[in-house]
Amino acid sequence: MPYDAVLSETVTILGHNQDPIEAYLSRPLDQGPHGGVVLIHHMPGYDRQTKEMARRFATEGYIAIVPNLYHREAPGQSPDDAAAVARNLGGVPDERLVGDVKGAAEYVKGLSNSNQKIGVIGHCSGGRQSFLAACSLELQAAVDCYGAFVTKNPPENSPMKVTGLMHLAPQLSCPLLGLFGKEDSYPAPDEVADLDQELTRLNKVHEFHSYEGAGHAFFAADRPSYRPEAAVDGWEKIFSFYSKYLR
Repeated sequence: MPYDAVLSETVTILGHNQDPIEAYLSRPLDQGPHGGVVLIHHMPGYDRQTKEMARRFATEGYIAIVPNLYHREAPGQSPDDAAAVARNLGGVPDERLVGDVKGAAEYVKGLSNSNQKIGVIGHCSGGRQSFLAACSLELQAAVDCYGAFVTKNPPENSPMKVTGLMHLAPQLSCPLLGLFGKEDSYPAPDEVADLDQELTRLNKVHEFHSYEGAGHAFFAADRPSYRPEAAVDGWEKIFSFYSKYLR
């Protein structure tokens, strides 16, 4: 019987500008080697749901890490309070996000059972940031789960003070998996189509899947937005995608 123990713990990594920040690490305890996954948490923050995803990746044979993107503004605060602070500041600056993801990736690569391959994944704001990281760092795979504001800027009343990322598409460093809901408004289906068209024009390896009857946050099992069929199929596609590029 294979040894299948995993360890989940809080660690300190060096993020943007070598700032020490908190991160949640979940990893297999065998010798590996294993691919790494950096989970970029959504706007609600460094929460239980994101940590549960990290543990799921670990049981599937990946070293998963979640950097706390709000650690600087709200160290030790609850996810809700930290998210409120970050939202009032307009979200996480793009340059800092890239630095924090880079630091998380380097931490994983430094582990003895890492195979040195790194993927990223994010939902909602994290989906946009997953695309940003994949266009800014050398990675092996990226997953964008309904990331808004990639093809266009947020509306003026949005708490997120960010800009679109289409100008970075030529720099996409790795294959991209996109999972979207056809009933979503952020991003709307036409935005997904625009990104698909641009990546096709650039000959970037990507695959997009859009689900009927699903809106935003269809992966969130503890929300009314949860759509079991879409989420189950999405998880299958994520693991198939990572198996191809991170094993």
